[in-house]
Amino acid sequence: MKCMLVQKFYCSILFVLILGTVFAQEPAVFEEPINGPKIVFSEDRYEFGDIIQGDIIEHVFEFTNSGNAPLVLQDVKTTCGCTVPEWPRTPLAPGATAELKVKFNSAGKIGIQNKVITVISNATNQTSRVMIVTNVNPKS
Repeated sequence: MKCMLVQKFYCSILFVLILGTVFAQEPAVFEEPINGPKIVFSEDRYEFGDIIQGDIIEHVFEFTNSGNAPLVLQDVKTTCGCTVPEWPRTPLAPGATAELKVKFNSAGKIGIQNKVITVISNATNQTSRVMIVTNVNPKS
């Protein structure tokens, strides 16, 4: 009788361990295929470092349409008039790469500047953001 109880106990322990092992496995992750355009920037932030008040600086953000339909940038918005974007107005084919040029005029600015550029498009990720950062030092 005692032997049967010990045997049942060990069988129960073994059963729990087997169940724990089976359910501890990571589930397989399947990415949904992208249906439509998708905008992917090669970088989402650029830091200029220190500049002098009055300097005009620019940076080019490269992006790719990693989707399967033409990408159209509908609008590009900035946080203030000191930041001016230039972007392609024609559709970007799947797999193609283009540029978003951003100019920043530091006139009247002092200290750390974080300028967010919002890209609105027909992509599956409709709104994308990139940022430029700089520290504006006063003129000597």
